[in-house]
Amino acid sequence: MPSRRRTPLDARAARDARLAQVGSHPLQSLSRFVISLTVLVIGGLWAVLALADPLAWWAELLRYTPYLLLLVPALLALALSIAVGWAWRAAALAAVLVVVFPIMGWTHGQPENGSTRLRVMSFNIKSYKADDRPEGYDAIVGEIRRHDPDVLVMQDAQKLTDKWLPMPLVMKELLTPRHTQMHGQYVIASKHPLRNCKVAPLSADPALGDYLRCTVEVEGQRLEIVNVHLLSPREGLVATRRERLGGLDDWRINFGHRLGQARHLAEDLARQRATGANKRPLPLLIAGDLNAPEASPVVQTLLALGLRDAWSSAATGWGYTHGHSLRPHLSFLRIDHVLVSPTLGLAEVAVGGDEASEHRPVIVDLWLNRN
Repeated sequence: MPSRRRTPLDARAARDARLAQVGSHPLQSLSRFVISLTVLVIGGLWAVLALADPLAWWAELLRYTPYLLLLVPALLALALSIAVGWAWRAAALAAVLVVVFPIMGWTHGQPENGSTRLRVMSFNIKSYKADDRPEGYDAIVGEIRRHDPDVLVMQDAQKLTDKWLPMPLVMKELLTPRHTQMHGQYVIASKHPLRNCKVAPLSADPALGDYLRCTVEVEGQRLEIVNVHLLSPREGLVATRRERLGGLDDWRINFGHRLGQARHLAEDLARQRATGANKRPLPLLIAGDLNAPEASPVVQTLLALGLRDAWSSAATGWGYTHGHSLRPHLSFLRIDHVLVSPTLGLAEVAVGGDEASEHRPVIVDLWLNRN
């Protein structure tokens, strides 16, 4: 009887059989241990993030973890899985995918079509730090000119709005041709006319800041723009890192203030839009440093107004805007956002460079009329 020709499947089966026979090899034992531990930790973390009460202070604390570092053990487990069977390889690959997508927040949005294009750029420029760097404002202006927004929305711009301080020449040259509204840390600079600009508090406590709101007119159409900067989590995070359990009260208070600001803003906007002179509220865009990831109840409170996050709706990737000024000098948080009404289309969304500020800018190309 003629012998059957050996197929690739036969070769794979024979290789797996040989691997099974030497299953006690030290490398294979180590591989199984590393893969098991990695899958257990990553799967457990995913479950905790998915099932936790969104309002829990400890769940919010986990959202600021640099999960980018989780890719190291996940990729190591995937590399070691070559030495073991296919089931182990599948488990290791699944761990990598869980880190990349649900844990780290990779999104795959869909650009849209429409008419009347408008580019909006939101940028926390950290002007007080630009003052301390040689040519610090040159880098900021270079980043802004690179994207050439129709509407520029800046936070942490106190050094530009202080009437007792001369504005740096490069910033003055940038802003002078534009319609500009300034207040406190906020600047809105537009190539199109600005109307009805107002300042409103973010809380009953004046110490918790305010926000700036303007209407921009573009080719006979109007868009309401809100420029906002919510409380930084830095103090709460530093207290927790340095004092461990002793710093948790600081974190709870910090989180509560930031969430309270978001709720106050949402209630204020909802009330104004319901009682405004217009029968039909204008399209709304909220831009700024919200100091919270999209999954946070801080951002979700604003999305509940019927808005959508521009990045996750129309862009692909992580869209991280903050973290590159910290070790290991990689952006790992998406805390700067542009939120838009559903009537506005999203042609393109991007984040800018990391050289000009501790925050990368968010650049959104809008369609004022969404198809």
